[in-house]
Amino acid sequence: MSDKIEGQGWATAKTLAEALPYIQIYDRETVVIKYGGHAMGEEEVAKLFAADAVLLKMLGLHPVVVHGGGPQISAWLSKAGVQSHFIDGLRVTDEATMEVAEMVLSGAINKEIASWITQAGAEADVRGVGLSGKDARLIVVEKVTRTKKDPNSDEERIVDLGFVGEPKRIDTKIIQALIGAEEDYIPVVAPIGVSETGETYNINADTVAGALAGALGAKRMLLLTDVAGVLDRNGELIRQLTVAEARAAIADGVATGGMIPKLETAIHAVESGVEAVVILDGRRPHAMLVELFTEHGAGTLIRR
Repeated sequence: MSDKIEGQGWATAKTLAEALPYIQIYDRETVVIKYGGHAMGEEEVAKLFAADAVLLKMLGLHPVVVHGGGPQISAWLSKAGVQSHFIDGLRVTDEATMEVAEMVLSGAINKEIASWITQAGAEADVRGVGLSGKDARLIVVEKVTRTKKDPNSDEERIVDLGFVGEPKRIDTKIIQALIGAEEDYIPVVAPIGVSETGETYNINADTVAGALAGALGAKRMLLLTDVAGVLDRNGELIRQLTVAEARAAIADGVATGGMIPKLETAIHAVESGVEAVVILDGRRPHAMLVELFTEHGAGTLIRR
């Protein structure tokens, strides 16, 4: 055995030993992972994500994955000659768009992620289980309403987003059953919900992750995005924010664009009972492991 190979072995052992305190902190704790962004479209990165999710399960955590799929929905709509329209970051969803969204989210993407997890966990028999909010009435929604000022009259008018919902009630029984089973299951949830009257609605995936994390009393919620986390005015990563500091970052313009709704989701999740939310770059290999099992973490942590 060469000195280099032997050195690598000792380095791996040292890393595992240093992770022990953090492994104990998260033992039998629930971690909700929102998986989305461009990493979902890169097969090798997605397979690494699946393997890391299996490792979390083998280390005693209870990972619950919530995925998005906006770019994939847009691609399918474009193939069908349907143009996407957004208001305040939410897709205007008519009946035809809703059918495509459900097909892509609950069908192609959801089952692919669940399958990758099952493949990655084959030796230990860890299995991904694909669900949507319609299964067992996991997510009951109410229709989202938005208002906009009419530029001509300056009056507020209601904007109809179609079949776009937000969680009204989360019934975690199906998730808890999978978490508590003797077998090792990892739930994978598509952001599709059902109304009280049985209609299907599209939901923002970040919102679903936050609501589900709160309902499960998760130890951590990980928002895997396309950026390192929240950046300050100099472009440097902010390692930690309290809820009050996160609100100030939004009000002062430190957080801009797509980071604003992510921080709002994090704030709501923490106030709903999640110990902390982390916004981190899901494109980086093993970002979840660095965040959970090292001292310095990998993104921006938001807590009370």
